[in-house]
Amino acid sequence: MLGIGFLNLVVLIVYLLGVTLLGTLSMRKIKGMSDFIMPRRFGKWMMAMHAFGSGTHSDQAVSVASKTYTNGLSGIWYQWLYLFGTPFYWLIAPMMRRFRALTTADIFDLRYNRSVAMLYSVISIGMMVTTIGLMLKGSGAVISGASGGAISPDIAIILMTILFVAYGTAGGLGGAIVTDFVQGIMTIIFSFLLLPFVLSATGGMDGVRATIADPSVFSLVAPSEIGIFYIVAIAVNGLIGIVTQPHILSSCAAGKTEREGQFGFVVGSFTKRFCTVAWCLTGLVGIAYYTGQDINPDHLYGMLSREFFPEIMPGMLGLFIATLLASVMSSCDSFMIAASALFTENVYKPLRPKCSDKHYLWAARLMSVLVVVLGVVYAYSLSGVIEGLEFLWKIGPMMGIAFWLGLFWRRATSAAAWTSTLSALFVWWLTSQAFFASWLAQSELAVSLRLVVDLDSEPAVYLPWQMTAYLGIGFLVGIVTSFYTQRTPSEKLERYYTLQRTPALEQEDNSAPPCTLPPGIAPLPHKPLFPNSELEISIPCKRSLIGFAAGWLCVAAIIGSLYWIAAT
Repeated sequence: MLGIGFLNLVVLIVYLLGVTLLGTLSMRKIKGMSDFIMPRRFGKWMMAMHAFGSGTHSDQAVSVASKTYTNGLSGIWYQWLYLFGTPFYWLIAPMMRRFRALTTADIFDLRYNRSVAMLYSVISIGMMVTTIGLMLKGSGAVISGASGGAISPDIAIILMTILFVAYGTAGGLGGAIVTDFVQGIMTIIFSFLLLPFVLSATGGMDGVRATIADPSVFSLVAPSEIGIFYIVAIAVNGLIGIVTQPHILSSCAAGKTEREGQFGFVVGSFTKRFCTVAWCLTGLVGIAYYTGQDINPDHLYGMLSREFFPEIMPGMLGLFIATLLASVMSSCDSFMIAASALFTENVYKPLRPKCSDKHYLWAARLMSVLVVVLGVVYAYSLSGVIEGLEFLWKIGPMMGIAFWLGLFWRRATSAAAWTSTLSALFVWWLTSQAFFASWLAQSELAVSLRLVVDLDSEPAVYLPWQMTAYLGIGFLVGIVTSFYTQRTPSEKLERYYTLQRTPALEQEDNSAPPCTLPPGIAPLPHKPLFPNSELEISIPCKRSLIGFAAGWLCVAAIIGSLYWIAAT
């Protein structure tokens, strides 16, 4: 029975069909494009599980456990790259909701012009294709490990793809959010369920420490690879890029008001950070459990599941595999819908502006299928999960530079949005080339500053320096270009910043055109932190300050909990 037994197979099939049916039922509420891509009707807990579910999938458990197995506790930073940015989500979520946009490209069109919106759409569709491929690749590794190799990763990828395309194209984002609620609860349970049994088999943390002789394995900082500079660089990179990930808009803006999105985005994100602790500890215990054995790190999480879940109760392994598959499905359809929305609203509709809403809805559904097909092709081209993860880190911030410049600085221009993005992309490409790394390796100064690594084999630019280079050059080029190019019209800027000062309320007309200020709703008073300047940084309100401070307390609690568990 595919290596997992009859009962587990039955549980797997029933669960997946149930989730697919649940997502498909949302089709009844779709009346047009806005219902398909941005239904603003959900409450706090649905939004929390959507933020958690769309941002959490089995490839992440794979990557954290895999990197912990090879690097020790410091491997957790492969998913904690957004940890220090999470308190900022309390400030970001209301901002994203107040734009009243259907896609993030609408925001770029609002602040700059349609060409910048199209540039963002093309880059972001590529990012969604990459993300879908990465998730499918990681999930295939888990399923292969959990079934002892009996279930081919290729079969698992095809099965997941068929199911989430079926209910995603039918139910739209509403279907994704509904299934995320169920999947979020199941993912939380299974993230922590495996760890106690693996710990018991290795004699607890005392047994793990006795088995692992290298003390650096228990360090959250690994100077040889994941040091302070590495952590800071990926944290800044992640914060700059988070706002331009297309699915983040729905995590902030699919709630009834901005407060639902604010609560959901922060609570869902911190829930994921806590689950990451369990994945990391599972990988750490796996080092002790498989001591002396040669295993594929990407298969570690699945192998441990196959060994221990059948001991808990019959059918548990099947439910675990189903949960992993469905978690990926409910994330993939969110990304699929975000990509199809970008194409339809910001590329296709401007080219064919007089078609019916029904026509655009079918165009979005067809584009959804194409995006997934490209994602599957990318999944098959990946040699490993970590390779794809590092590639994905570098896509989001490319247009994040233009986003933040435009948000905080009135002088930022459309030309600057283009030049900052293209220059960052060029520096990324250049620093990824072997010839450039080899040229740097000839300099003693570059070697002493650790600009390049792996000198004994093929040199490569150290990842934090690469991020510093493309972000630094991108911001610098954007600022300089802004001073020498035509300013954005003042009326366009006023519309943009007025939306930012107007809270999103429940009684608003959500059928209005994107980025439109509702009639009868007045913006809040303008309270700039730097008056009489072109900087647009408002004085934060009491609610923002309290939530932001509480976020940092949560960050300290999460790091402290992992350190305490590993140390004692």
